[in-house]
Amino acid sequence: MIIDRLFDIIAEKGHVCVGLDTDISYIPKSFMKKFENIGDAIFEFNKAIIDETIDHVACYKPQIAYYEAYGLEGLRAYSNTLKYIREKGAISIGDIKRGDIAKTAEMYAKAHFAGEFEADFITLSPYMGLDSIEPYLPYIENSEKGVFVLIRTSNKGSKDIQYIETKGGRKVFNVVGETINNLGKNYIGKCGYSSIGGVIGCTHVDEGIEIRNSLDSTFFLIPGYGAQGGKAEDVALYLKDGNGGVVNSSRGIMLAYKGKLDGEENFAKYAKEEAIRMKNEILTAIGNLKK
Repeated sequence: MIIDRLFDIIAEKGHVCVGLDTDISYIPKSFMKKFENIGDAIFEFNKAIIDETIDHVACYKPQIAYYEAYGLEGLRAYSNTLKYIREKGAISIGDIKRGDIAKTAEMYAKAHFAGEFEADFITLSPYMGLDSIEPYLPYIENSEKGVFVLIRTSNKGSKDIQYIETKGGRKVFNVVGETINNLGKNYIGKCGYSSIGGVIGCTHVDEGIEIRNSLDSTFFLIPGYGAQGGKAEDVALYLKDGNGGVVNSSRGIMLAYKGKLDGEENFAKYAKEEAIRMKNEILTAIGNLKK
């Protein structure tokens, strides 16, 4: 199953997921000038970062909104980025956050698991109910695909809905997490985790250990590290025996070249250095937690 592959890559290369949220303002102007259109510039920027970081990261997560914003050229760059990740033998997470039902969800599944935008994993929103997840299950069963379902996110507004207490005294995110964890038990790999994973932000750390223990077979996609305030010590709480989660960083890696004298010419090199620094920081935090 795809989750076994991700688990093994993390054991080999660490926990870093490079978020390819590629706004053109992130691309050095000297690099942009080499290309006649935005789509080529975005893809080649992504390609350079992938080539430099691939030996040190677990996977890549392009956020589709950054590509949709540039129309057909942007979507071409999104498609080419996913294809290149696949060609390099790496794992991709299409961050699309779809949450519709019935035939609409079937078409989303076809588009993002079998079409021009094919990814290994995609992100989903469960707030219309489990019938918003069901159309993706055949691809998990038969096509080595996986999903990460929003459970408790890293943004401040997560408390507006996800932290509402239910009649039983539990919070909404607890109920959603339990539901997804139970659904995922039908798709567990050899590593003990399911190909139905959960998005769990690391910016609210007080319940971290409880979440990790209660969602025993749910693999986590962990946003919130770096720019949103999450630290390596926070991340470590959401892992189990040094695995069970992948940690996203977007701007921290893509913009690591900023402020460097030779940054524009060597943006990919600085992206690699930041990915390695982040990987080692997380591994150190895991080691300290075990002491």
